[in-house]
Amino acid sequence: MDDSLSAENVDTANKEKKKSRRPANTAFRQQRLKAWQPILTPKTVIPLFFVIGIICAPIGGLLIYASSTVKELRIDYTNCFRDSPTTDESGLMDTSLVFPRFKDNNTINAMWRHSTTNFTYGNFEVQNLTKCTLTFTIPEEMSAPVLLYYRLENFYQNHRRYVASFYDKQLLGDDVSVSDVDASSCQPLATINGTGGKAYYPCGLIANSLFNDTFLDPVFLNPPDQQGNLTYNLKNTSIAWESDKALYKPRVSTNYDNILPPPNWQIRYPDGRYSDENPPPNLHDDEHFIVWMRTAGLPTFSKLWGRNDTSNMLQGVYELDIIDNFRTDQYQGKKSIVITTLSVMGGKNNFLGILWLVVGGFCIALALVFLATNLVKPRKLGDHTYLSWNNAPGAQAQAKGKGKASSGNGGVGLATGRDLS
Repeated sequence: MDDSLSAENVDTANKEKKKSRRPANTAFRQQRLKAWQPILTPKTVIPLFFVIGIICAPIGGLLIYASSTVKELRIDYTNCFRDSPTTDESGLMDTSLVFPRFKDNNTINAMWRHSTTNFTYGNFEVQNLTKCTLTFTIPEEMSAPVLLYYRLENFYQNHRRYVASFYDKQLLGDDVSVSDVDASSCQPLATINGTGGKAYYPCGLIANSLFNDTFLDPVFLNPPDQQGNLTYNLKNTSIAWESDKALYKPRVSTNYDNILPPPNWQIRYPDGRYSDENPPPNLHDDEHFIVWMRTAGLPTFSKLWGRNDTSNMLQGVYELDIIDNFRTDQYQGKKSIVITTLSVMGGKNNFLGILWLVVGGFCIALALVFLATNLVKPRKLGDHTYLSWNNAPGAQAQAKGKGKASSGNGGVGLATGRDLS
């Protein structure tokens, strides 16, 4: 009995001794794969820096030129409801609120005024809204496509809780229950009175804070060869990405008893409720909503409102009416309109071109410094064979002094520099 137990213990001990954490003897596991490491010498480094600089600098120049062809006008109307006159005559805006970027002429003569008006959303007319009227000059003809953006400053759409505050199944049109919405990430704007109340549609902080200013089409005042004014039409389609539109569908259910508009939307609906006469919006077709739901990464951003892809915006005086609902002064922000054209590289942005120029110039400067250093005080290059791990000088000296090196551990020790005695 004791002999059998001792034998088993010996077998177990032998098995434990045989176990090893040594990696498998393969080229990959033992790091014997073939490798190549370039030898950096002045003859290779200096031409390389020159080539990179010669390539990058012209690309940067072309990008800056393409950006310079874009014509852009930005007007800050943040305090139009407060600072502009209320009379029929518009007042001249401060030049610090107008940012023209035209090639030759930047005379805008921007003016503004505000008044009280009624505006119809769907089938419901909302009374006593503020209308801001901007009058400005387009000093140079703007070629199609012409885009109208709104620009917000100091609005942090990238806040962690804000970004996650939506319910994807609700946006896809699914008939979700109040309890489903209450358990979603839409909090704190998911439901009213919890699961026993009603769900907001669409729920969440992003939807509730939707930019709700309305821009009417600009009117060309007294155009040449025309009797009366001419409206410059802007369409609100093709402003959202097709991939984004696929994330939004019309609501399947026609039961409106368990849903409410978000708090900031309720002014657009009678008694702040949905009904058969004033149903919820078709989110798939509401591209302004889709554009807003793609949150911005920085606190200052622009979002597309409308576009005209066929007609040029002629030189002259224009008037633009804005239903002014979005109060940015409440959070110390600003809002502007941006009218712009496009280049082959997109909108107006000099940063990318400047970046390419800086990289190209830096590479050329380094190449010149290296070249001058190499001419004034060249460095004698060593023997490349000494860079190989298995040609250690100690091993060669040992071989010369004693003849043939031993093939055992002594050879490995000399080659690696290790003392294996």
